[in-house]
Order: sequence, then structure tokens, then C-alpha cells
Amino acid sequence: MRKVILILSMLLCIPLSTATERLLWGHVYETSEPLHKWAVWAADEVQRRTNGRVEIDIFPISILGKEAELNESLSLGVVDIIYTGTSFAAQLSPSLAIADLPYVFDGYEHWQAFNNSELLLSLADDYASATRGNKILGNSYYGQRHVTSNTAIVDLAGMKNLKIRVPNASIFKEFPLAVGANPTPIAFSEVYMALQQGVVDAQENPLPTIKAKKLYEVQKHINLTGHLMGSILTIVSSYRWDKLQAQDREVLQTVLQQAAVKVSEETRHNELALIDWFQQNGISVNQFDTQSFRQATLKRHAPYVEKVGRENYQKLISLNPDNAEGVN
Repeated sequence: MRKVILILSMLLCIPLSTATERLLWGHVYETSEPLHKWAVWAADEVQRRTNGRVEIDIFPISILGKEAELNESLSLGVVDIIYTGTSFAAQLSPSLAIADLPYVFDGYEHWQAFNNSELLLSLADDYASATRGNKILGNSYYGQRHVTSNTAIVDLAGMKNLKIRVPNASIFKEFPLAVGANPTPIAFSEVYMALQQGVVDAQENPLPTIKAKKLYEVQKHINLTGHLMGSILTIVSSYRWDKLQAQDREVLQTVLQQAAVKVSEETRHNELALIDWFQQNGISVNQFDTQSFRQATLKRHAPYVEKVGRENYQKLISLNPDNAEGVN
């Protein structure tokens, strides 16, 4: 409730405008990240294409709350648009958790196939039904997640008993548990301090996030586990959506989808270039065969197959013709 009051008080500080609708967009990411950059672009485009009828105010870096709080605020109609990971959205619509199963994707092309699939549209419909109409209007590639640590990790033995920070969603515990580590949920905004103070030994995030959050300042080893390919959803509250004119809904949907594509393209480009950047800046980037990690982790898919739906799971696996693995 305190967070809701804070948001409402912040709204009073926003200058008045002539817009018919003024939308509030909250997220937890840095202003240097593609997610924020293209959110700003989207806000400008929506205002331009609606001739000023719709304006969007963006609040980055957890100003409006941590990720769980943003999801709650969206449900209450206090925030109109959010970025959120599929793992958080899955707390309301479990089938979305399929995108966060470790090693469920074989690579970026497999993720792209999922992003352009009827399966994703079906999962978005599930979410809308579970949330009284909240709309998933974009899905952005967040990058392949890797483990950072104080010492090099090149095999399963290096993960044993490692205290590793994970997001506060249960599915993120599966990879650490599978490889013998101890998952510790900590809010995204607190990761740097937790590593600096030794609260945890390691964390896992995509390379662009490791750079943007400056996590390389407090951990000198990046271990290319590649255990998860992240998806960040752009969601609009049904309360705000229902108030928009039909023509403005069309503009908003089109622009948010275009922004998600731009985020994905830029994130992928950055990801591919960052290994050299980290090495040039004195960070050890450890590349190794992850097959033992993958085999240990796939065993933990089974309980989730029932939650996400066996048919959904098989559809996702089959989107990559080269992927013969998974749970039968």
C-alpha cells in the first residue's frame, strides 16, 4: 500500500498536459539498457502517431518498485505498462514459465522461433484470462544468462555449494539446484551490493546486464554457462487498455511490438560483442563444454511440464528441429 501511495504522489508531480490519456510505464532496468532506450522511443512514437492524444511517462531503475511490486501495481491499475520477466508473469499464469526452463532453448534462433510462434500468442491469451484482460503486447530478448563468480568455474564441481543470487521466482532456483549450488533470491536492485558485501558468492545474468549493472566491478569471472535465454514481456493493464480509443489501441500495440523487436536486435548485437569487451577490461571469460550442466538440469524439467502443459512443452521443443532433448 505504501508503494501505491508513493506512485500516486509522484503522479501529482507530473506536469499537466493536453493528452486525452496519460500512461505510466515502470520498469527495473538501467537507463543505459536497450529496454529503456526503446521504451523512450515508443513513448515518443505513440505521442506522435496519436497526435498527442496519448502520452507515456517512463520510470526506470525500480523508481516505482521492484519487479514483484510492479506486477502488483499493474493488477491494481496503478501502473499502466510494465516490463516484466516471464517468470514473474508466470506467477499469475503458470504456462508462461515454459520460457524460463533452463536449457529449454538451444540458441537464439530457437528463441526467435518461439517469439514468432502461435505458442507465444496462446500463452499471452492464457495470461489475459488469468489477469482479467491484461495484455502482453511485446516480448523482448533479454540475453543468454551466465554465472559470474569470484573464482573460475569450468565444470560442475565449481558450482558445488556456491551461494548464488537468483531472481525472486521459484523457477530460477532450478538451475542452481540441479548443479549443486545454493540459490538465494535477492531483488535486482540489490545485486551489486550483495556481491560487494559477500552476501552471495555469485549471480547469473546476461552479458549486457552484467555490463549495465557494472557487476564486473565486483566479480572478475564470467562463466559462460548459457543456461537460460531470457524473455521480457511488455504488458499493458486492461484498465488502461479499455479506456483507449480503438485507433489509439492499434497505435500502442504496433509501437510496443516494434520496440520489442528493436530491443531484441540490439541486445543480441551487444551480447555477441561483449566477450571481447570484458576480456579487454581484465575480466576472465571462461568458456567450457556445458553438456554436463545441461544433462543435470533437463532432469528437473519434469515437474514443470505438468504446470506449463505437456502439449505446450512439446510445441516449444519442436520449434527447433535440431533439438531432440527434453522430457518425454
